[in-house]
Amino acid sequence: MLNNQIINWYRNHKRDLPWRNTKNPYLIWISEIMLQQTRVVTATDYYNKFTSRFPTVMDLALADEQEVLNIWQGLGYYSRARNLHHAAKTIHTLYNGIFPKTYKEILSLKGIGTYTAAAISSFAYNLPYAAVDGNVYRVLARIFGVETPIDSSEGKKLFQKLAQETMGNASPEIYNQAIIEFGALQCTPKSPNCDTCPIHASCFAFKSNRVDQLPKKSKQINPKDRYFYYLFISCSGRFAIEKRESKDIWKNMFQYPLIEFDRLMTTDKIIQSKQWKDIFANKDLVIQSISDNIVHKLTHQNINTSFIHIEIDAEQIKRFESFSFIKKQDAENYPFPKLVANHIAKQVI
Repeated sequence: MLNNQIINWYRNHKRDLPWRNTKNPYLIWISEIMLQQTRVVTATDYYNKFTSRFPTVMDLALADEQEVLNIWQGLGYYSRARNLHHAAKTIHTLYNGIFPKTYKEILSLKGIGTYTAAAISSFAYNLPYAAVDGNVYRVLARIFGVETPIDSSEGKKLFQKLAQETMGNASPEIYNQAIIEFGALQCTPKSPNCDTCPIHASCFAFKSNRVDQLPKKSKQINPKDRYFYYLFISCSGRFAIEKRESKDIWKNMFQYPLIEFDRLMTTDKIIQSKQWKDIFANKDLVIQSISDNIVHKLTHQNINTSFIHIEIDAEQIKRFESFSFIKKQDAENYPFPKLVANHIAKQVI
């Protein structure tokens, strides 16, 4: 049977990952959230750091959000960290700090979808729920020749049903780990190892020479372009920061004061803009430097970024009451988006 072939492959090829050496649902949950949109090597370092600081769900629930975001800094997709914190508080309030034990209860937690609920349920409790992630979509689409787009409602239902049927009577914990690992290491998105694949003889895509055509997607993401101009306002070894509080990327993280436009701007246009005047009024300021445009790519957005360095004197600080001025060595206490953190690291002030 297919499940046995994949499980046998897994026993011989699986990676030794820290979250595979535990049945603790909290630790499994942290790993699964971190692995979303993140490479295993990167996630492993953050997993060790995060679980060392927050070893239990109660530690996370009682932590300050700023500290949670600070530990998460650099991992990206920060809504994951905020959702983890929110869900930990829910577990603290509704379940007395004990991680829920049913699929339905796990699924009800903020930030947990069907895949993550199935993964936690099967890995921690061996409950019979097939965990279908991108790796599983790819493996099943190629083996069975499924043409239905994986990003359609019909496709999601079809692949979930197919994964459940393929699991059969196998151990849910082992089967889910095996097929996910099989997709990550053997049946890869590009240049899969078909010649050494133990099931290529029964693989539709291999036999029909369509490996590079499956799985299929119906939607194409067209990233939105945004134009950020960060104001690096420095004074006597300190610089200005503000907190992002709008419902947008990097919510509740810190940054330099920011003005945003809908297109690339010349220096003259920036200085003449209402955004600039709202911050600096009509003060005659000297711009020390303007960085070249840096494109920071997110899944759905391209953030075109420039850093404008403005030096002010101590008397002028009073005019910027909405900003905090910090020293470079204090920056480690604040969570910053990666591109801002990188800029701070390069400053000599």
